Amino acid sequence: MQDENDTVQGALRTFFSKRFNLNLGKANEEEVVNSISRNSVFLGGPLWTLIFAIIIASVGLNVNSTAVIIGAMLISPLMGPIMGIGLGIGTNDFELVKRGGRNLLIATIISIVTSTIYFYITPLHEAQSELLARTTPSIWDVFIAFTGGLAGIIAATRKDKSNVVPGVAIATALMPPLCTAGYGLAMGNWPFFFGALYLFFINSLFICISTYLIVRFLKFNKKHFEDAGVEKKVSRYILISVLVTVIPSIYLAYGIVQKSIFENNAQTFIREQFNFTTTQVINRNLRYGK
Repeated sequence: MQDENDTVQGALRTFFSKRFNLNLGKANEEEVVNSISRNSVFLGGPLWTLIFAIIIASVGLNVNSTAVIIGAMLISPLMGPIMGIGLGIGTNDFELVKRGGRNLLIATIISIVTSTIYFYITPLHEAQSELLARTTPSIWDVFIAFTGGLAGIIAATRKDKSNVVPGVAIATALMPPLCTAGYGLAMGNWPFFFGALYLFFINSLFICISTYLIVRFLKFNKKHFEDAGVEKKVSRYILISVLVTVIPSIYLAYGIVQKSIFENNAQTFIREQFNFTTTQVINRNLRYGK
């Protein structure tokens, strides 16, 4: 009986280790590092691509077109510097971290300026549902960014490239929050500006963390420090950044859940208590909060 159990356990271990082994199909480490490093820089073509993608996304948010927004996210090269920062932290390559951080900052500023100019000159100033959806980040955005980032970096480390990275760009939605921040700036709506900027920060941070975790799991070669305390400081900064980012998103998610429960209960009450044979409710206005 014991032998049978050992055989079954051995078979299960073999099955799972083979099916879930990330080292299968892994690309050459140097190729992966070079590819991510190249995509971390915004010069010439990539910078113009970013500007055009921002304009397309802004138009999509302005006219409430999901298809146009998705197209802009597929064009956007914003994933590059974020993954570069995560790779740099995972391999102790702080030149890559600085390069990725500098290019991400430049890209963020240019994106917000471009979208601000667009929303300032457009005759359509009403905030549509696609735009409003980017103003209240929650814990679900953390989950999407984290799992999307994991999928993205796994795809980037494969020999056979797939359509995963464009899918991650759509799921994590880096572009629309920056456009929404530009809308908030153009309209003088500071809650929209800071809410959208916070969503972009959530997405960027957790894609970066996902990249770091997979890079370490795959045991990419690390550069060694003369001072071991520097690595501990970096880990501490990452932990602090995660906590500072996650705690407000949990609070916002709690508010969203409470509002959803209230609206559910209100709809049930209206359906059950206002069910008359000769009348019907033709309009309802639910107000949550005081």
